[in-house]
Amino acid sequence: MAGSTFGNQFRITTWGESHGAGVGVVIDGCPAGIELCEADIQKMLNKRKPGQSKFTTPRKEDDAVEILSGVFEGKTTGTPISMAVHNKTQRSGDYSEISGYYRPGHADFTFDEKYGFRDYRGGGRSSGRETIGRVAAGAVALKILERLGIKVCAYAKEIGGIAVSEDNFDINEAENNPFRMPDAKAAERVSEYAEGKMREGNSVGGIIECVIDGVMPGIGEPVFDKLDANLAKAVMSVGAVKGFEIGSGFDAARATGLENNDAFVMRDGKVAKKTNNSGGTLGGMSDGSQIVFRAAIKPTPSVSAVQETVNKSGEDIQVSVKGRHDPMIVPRAVVVVEAMAALVLVDLIFENMTAKIDNIVKFYKG
Repeated sequence: MAGSTFGNQFRITTWGESHGAGVGVVIDGCPAGIELCEADIQKMLNKRKPGQSKFTTPRKEDDAVEILSGVFEGKTTGTPISMAVHNKTQRSGDYSEISGYYRPGHADFTFDEKYGFRDYRGGGRSSGRETIGRVAAGAVALKILERLGIKVCAYAKEIGGIAVSEDNFDINEAENNPFRMPDAKAAERVSEYAEGKMREGNSVGGIIECVIDGVMPGIGEPVFDKLDANLAKAVMSVGAVKGFEIGSGFDAARATGLENNDAFVMRDGKVAKKTNNSGGTLGGMSDGSQIVFRAAIKPTPSVSAVQETVNKSGEDIQVSVKGRHDPMIVPRAVVVVEAMAALVLVDLIFENMTAKIDNIVKFYKG
């Protein structure tokens, strides 16, 4: 299988399956001298681990991370960092039935068509547990961004069509409810709505918004490795994501040029923008303003309600998917979006070091 590696200068490779021995990641290109321990990684992983509320899968995993290489005496060594999380509560028998049919909304059919074989235990490589490696690597990337004064913050902006109100927005509230919504009233409405869908054997989707502060101008490449393009690819590579927009996004298609353009002004002796419809990028490069993007998360495809599908014998059948599944993916995907944004930024920041000869001379000549 190709395609398990992401990034150029700061490169990660994730490995493992949902019901295999474990999952993890190898990071290549991390500088030496960064203070790093397992607690730094665990803090991020705890935000996505299962079993945190009735609105997430009941599968109980502590998702304890183990750093296998690349760290010595509490600091990165500059060599590859390998991290592993062992799977401990696999119940593969819950999935034996699905080996003979294709679950709607899953990768069962496409895996069979591509490889002629699939690991049907919880989705195998296409399971959401693959994101553990991304989050672990993202925790390292966030440590690097922290040194540069860059902050990445994601939250649930909308779940089941219930959106956060700007009047009630409180980012601290996102840590106080199971939906990671920065609006207590909206979270209450989501709870009631989601419980109703769960009783029906159904699931819900939503929108995650990510805000990035402190990025210097000029990060990103003008052609294929645009900052917004790389963010889009990174976020769209998460299995549950079905849409991406940055800044005004699709609303830009309904605006005029005068409405959508961000006027430049001088502010505190620096070039700034009056508005931020561009979402913090121009020509594929950061413009120094806040980077804002959103990801559309589909409803969990594994639902207990009866659905129509086809079995491997080519017969039309009806199924009710068994196993332990999230009624909604959004809350646990928030930290995954943060991780992918951090990985993109670090990779492009490292790449930017060679943009000017002055940078190289300064590094080597002082």
